[in-house]
Amino acid sequence: MILAFASLFVFQLLGEILVQSLRIPLPGPLMGMLLLFAALVIRKQVPAALQATANTLIQHLMLLFIPAVSGVMLYFHRIQDEWVAFVVAGILATVITLVVTAYCLTWLLKRRS
Repeated sequence: MILAFASLFVFQLLGEILVQSLRIPLPGPLMGMLLLFAALVIRKQVPAALQATANTLIQHLMLLFIPAVSGVMLYFHRIQDEWVAFVVAGILATVITLVVTAYCLTWLLKRRS
């Protein structure tokens, strides 16, 4: 499990290095996840240790949101000033997610039949 965690951190570090050196306008962890995805596609399987580590992380996913929530509370006064924009952005993001998910599900079901 430690080796799987280390590999996740290595991919995150590679993503950060790539973003910083090439000045790509993406977050480093996102680039790291894309690199990890590419490596897994090339490998054509997920190693068992990485699968177990990922399942453990997903089980405790809420713990990973604590720093983000405390950061939001730090800027609560700004949220009070601009709450309408946050609500509109949240509603739009939800609607877009639902539409894209429905479209993908429809496409996959048609492809399956």
